[in-house]
Amino acid sequence: MRYSTILITGGSGFIGSSLALRLKDKYPKVKIIALDNFKRRGSEINVPILKSHGVEFMHGDIRCPEDLALKDKIGLLIECSAEPSVLAGFGDNPKYIINTNLVGTVNCLELARRDKADIIFLSTSRVYPYEAINALKAKESDSRFEWLAGQKARGFSSQGIDIDFPLDGAKTLYGATKLSSELILTEYIKMYGIRGVINRCGVVAGPGQFGKADQGVVTFWMLAHYFKRNLNYIGFGGQGKQVRDILHVDDLFGLIDLEMRNFNKVNGKIYNAGGGKNCSVSLRELTSACARITENKVNIGSILKDRPGDIKIYLTDNSRVEADLGWRAVKNLAQIFEDTFSWIRENQRELKRII
Repeated sequence: MRYSTILITGGSGFIGSSLALRLKDKYPKVKIIALDNFKRRGSEINVPILKSHGVEFMHGDIRCPEDLALKDKIGLLIECSAEPSVLAGFGDNPKYIINTNLVGTVNCLELARRDKADIIFLSTSRVYPYEAINALKAKESDSRFEWLAGQKARGFSSQGIDIDFPLDGAKTLYGATKLSSELILTEYIKMYGIRGVINRCGVVAGPGQFGKADQGVVTFWMLAHYFKRNLNYIGFGGQGKQVRDILHVDDLFGLIDLEMRNFNKVNGKIYNAGGGKNCSVSLRELTSACARITENKVNIGSILKDRPGDIKIYLTDNSRVEADLGWRAVKNLAQIFEDTFSWIRENQRELKRII
């Protein structure tokens, strides 16, 4: 391991804390620092867990450059901080999401420039425009929407969306701010000689996630079944046939670990990272899985109106990262669901207070 100190921003959130714990477990001699502002409710309960595993915690906000004035010189920055809601800014003031996802990223890049640190930037599949994705032809089965075969579109195949998919068009403010950050990172790599890699992640799930209706759908759905709370199918006919592929956070760690150890190979690259077509699920199918695992059924309403920026189907084509690093998602849907359920059951008292 070439790094002696690693900073993880958004470090007490789901992905950030998961990566911090796994890194510390695999590389116990490396100093791992997790920085977070506790904007997302529930993230504060991860701090004692991080500290008990030897991860240092800093309460800070990436929007404030002085909070990033670390005494330690870092060798690697893993940028996990974000306002992750696809609904952020709709009908509301956009300043928070812009200041966090764009200005905050620039502040992080300045720290990386100061220390000549490598940077692994977690971006999102939401950089791809939703109208173009929804324009892809699909059919409807009993439980899900499915793309039709034989369509000719750049960056699209039966496996899903590749990084060549056109970026022109609206993406939500979440997607737009993350894409803007990608572009600025690319300039920092060329202009200042730092090394960086971008991972456009799809839906990430697993133990430790505090799911909400607009982010963290697998945990949100499982929590609702576990605590017997009503749900709604929203948009696209209100039948719950929207489809997403799901990536276990352990598999995301596996990718980041590979990138850390092969940085010369991945420097300047952009990768899609998701569960892929074989690890995809519709809301309707997720309902059946949650009901089976929790042994609870809940009432599910139907809202016909689409939510702003919503997508009928998203599947990740991981072929670029598979070709470069030999990485592919290992954990299947059953493992993702069981790991999520076990975590909820073990932490039910705290989770019931938070939700």
